[in-house]
Amino acid sequence: MASLAWSTERDRLVGIAYRMLGDFGAAEDVVSDVALDALRAEGDGDEVRSWAAWLTTVCVRRSIDQLRRVQAAREDYPGPWLPEPVATERLPDDVVADREMLSLAVLHLAEQLEPAARASVVLHRAFGMTSVEIAEILDRSPASVRQLISRGERRLQLRAEPSSSGADRGAVRALVAAIETGDVAGVAGILTDDAILWADGGGRVKSALNPIFGAERIVRFFAGILEKAAAAGAVISARQVDVNGEIGLSLSVGAVTDVISLEMRGGLVAGVRRISNPDKLWRAW
Repeated sequence: MASLAWSTERDRLVGIAYRMLGDFGAAEDVVSDVALDALRAEGDGDEVRSWAAWLTTVCVRRSIDQLRRVQAAREDYPGPWLPEPVATERLPDDVVADREMLSLAVLHLAEQLEPAARASVVLHRAFGMTSVEIAEILDRSPASVRQLISRGERRLQLRAEPSSSGADRGAVRALVAAIETGDVAGVAGILTDDAILWADGGGRVKSALNPIFGAERIVRFFAGILEKAAAAGAVISARQVDVNGEIGLSLSVGAVTDVISLEMRGGLVAGVRRISNPDKLWRAW
């Protein structure tokens, strides 16, 4: 039955849609629409050999359609658009099955891919589907899908195995201490020289409208925040959080709390993604 198959497959479908859209609420909406499609198909007497395959196909195609619609809107977004962070403990097990394809850094980079390429990489890397299986979903040849996967993986700089070392966690602990004590030099020592910061306030919270390049400029950015907070008597606190299956920071300045995703390289921070838009934060803790 369609409803039973959807209940069984729901979490996996949400995992596909979220990796496609970078928006968990939108992913849940897509999967709900897939349920309605399945009930209609069953009611119309459509012959379905495998409801799991049918649901996957409809979910991917609906996600592609939705992605095409939102990509235009994201071009007019005030400042960088960053994916919605979700606390790892709030994600269903099927969604967290592959953490590399879940990271905010990869979801952000995946915005550069055209929808079919993004779908191909998601289905192959996170769900182990073959080019033949993906080709049937996308109505393309297996050879073209293999090209999409190869180019997409290079674009996303995906490794054979994701890394999460003790050095990374040590760097994050040092960053927490440096922020809370106002140790600007300590912040600088944890960043790579070519680090990049993206800040997403969504027009709701004052934030940098363009990426900030280089450790020196990033340090000045955070120093400005810390100095203004100190002058206003605001309490500053930072703590480690686990979002999207990876270590990150929760930064509170007075009554405002952000989520900061950290992209690590060799035990140092190479990418900082600061999400301040309150519309994106309610699933982060």
